[in-house]
Amino acid sequence: MSGELKDAVRRKGSFMQTMKAVAWSFFGVRKGADYENDLNQLNPVHLVIAGVIGAALFIAALLLLVNWVLASGAAK
Repeated sequence: MSGELKDAVRRKGSFMQTMKAVAWSFFGVRKGADYENDLNQLNPVHLVIAGVIGAALFIAALLLLVNWVLASGAAK
């Protein structure tokens, strides 16, 4: 096993911490101290999964918004 992979397996960040970090990243409001702390704790596999989930939720929210606007008749 490579050194980077071993390091990723040993990281202690929970999936919920990762989801929180990804959510704040989507809004672009992260502090420098949070960023440094996250780099040392978050699991890269969790980051990829959380990013995919966050992107899917964002797309779903946009689709719901567009459907709501079209159904309301405001886009005639």
